[in-house]
Amino acid sequence: MNGAPPGAAEAVERTRRLKAAALALGFDLVGVARAGRVADAGRLAEWLQRGRHGTMRWMEGHFEKRVDPRRLVPGCRSVVCVGLVYHRPAEEAPQPRGVEVADYAWGEDYHRVLKDKLWALLDALREIDPGAGGRAFTDSAPVMDKYWAERAGLGWRGKNTNLIDKRLGSYLFLGELLVTTELVADEPGHDHCGSCTRCLDACPTGALVAPYQLDARRCIAYWTIEHRDALEPDQETAVGEWLVGCDVCQDVCPWNADPPDADEPRLAPRGTAWPATLDDLLTLDDTEFERRFGDTAVERTRRRGLVRNAAIVAGNTGLGSETALERAAGDPDPVVAEAARRALARRRYIRRDP
Repeated sequence: MNGAPPGAAEAVERTRRLKAAALALGFDLVGVARAGRVADAGRLAEWLQRGRHGTMRWMEGHFEKRVDPRRLVPGCRSVVCVGLVYHRPAEEAPQPRGVEVADYAWGEDYHRVLKDKLWALLDALREIDPGAGGRAFTDSAPVMDKYWAERAGLGWRGKNTNLIDKRLGSYLFLGELLVTTELVADEPGHDHCGSCTRCLDACPTGALVAPYQLDARRCIAYWTIEHRDALEPDQETAVGEWLVGCDVCQDVCPWNADPPDADEPRLAPRGTAWPATLDDLLTLDDTEFERRFGDTAVERTRRRGLVRNAAIVAGNTGLGSETALERAAGDPDPVVAEAARRALARRRYIRRDP
């Protein structure tokens, strides 16, 4: 490589072998970005300053680490980004008819699935480059995964703020290796949303306040997964039939018109957790919640969140028995009890003769 920088040929070969290892481990996408400070750190700062993260206070901490991976892994030179498809066939849907559970929550906790593969990929890198140092991340530390995935050429951040790939769509789990090895960076992804606004038009709560801007405080996924306290009555109504998460902005995206299904068996609905009727969920205690949903993606809601959500959906849809709702109305958790009492009142009001 006449005129190339010293070690360029070795970096090309390391990158080629590492990408081959990633695909062999079952990742659907892999790319590399050069480590450095996030170019649009001001965008994150403004988002936090406006309070659009809601009660997710953990996002306020470690700002400089969040916007510069070299502060997380000293000596970091490359960010290896991976994507794993998680969409499953509709006929596998684990929830009862009339209830919705976001696709990502059907199977094993994606943190566990991706971390196992990422650590194996880091081992593969150390075979390629014995001196390599690094750490694996997947939505578990202050790393801006969608920013880095875009920088590594995995796709672009769409108007719904999700990472979108032209071939695979947006039903993707993302993960990263922050490594000290010099690798060859890929070309960043390019925006292909064009003039389309389907995600903004379809969002049932207006959480997409503008193209590429999400206000989590208005998002059903945030309410049903991250928000730990009681919802306001108008928020409960807006939740509709969503028990865990929300896929509306992905379902309407043209790039998800025919999404591929996941090959990873650990992402299939877990038989010991599903199917789960609303009556099952309304009467869950802590032990049963852990037995059924421990180590699954639903565990993130905690027992309080899942039973609260079940009460809200029962009130909105008329599904589930009043007996189970009445039992939940006496739950020792005040958030669960309040949601169940309001659901009972809403159902009885709707049934009342004019």
